[in-house]
Amino acid sequence: MPNIKSAIKRVKINENKYAQNSAFKSAMRTAVKKFEVAAEQNEENAQDLFKNAIKQLDKAVTKGLIHRNAANRQKARLAKKLNNLGA
Repeated sequence: MPNIKSAIKRVKINENKYAQNSAFKSAMRTAVKKFEVAAEQNEENAQDLFKNAIKQLDKAVTKGLIHRNAANRQKARLAKKLNNLGA
């Protein structure tokens, strides 16, 4: 545990940010998985779940939680699954 006041403050801030980031990442992963499950079962709400997953991925990029290229790769894979639903 740090003794310097500013270091103590940084530890608290880092803990709060870590909690926020992990919660947001978890929500993002959940949104992606919900769409994947809906796509496998050919559900009607897959389109809405797709939009939500894309939104979550874009927000994660904005917040710096995942790399832009990683998000684009995931979005491309999800779009491919969505397009295969109609076929």
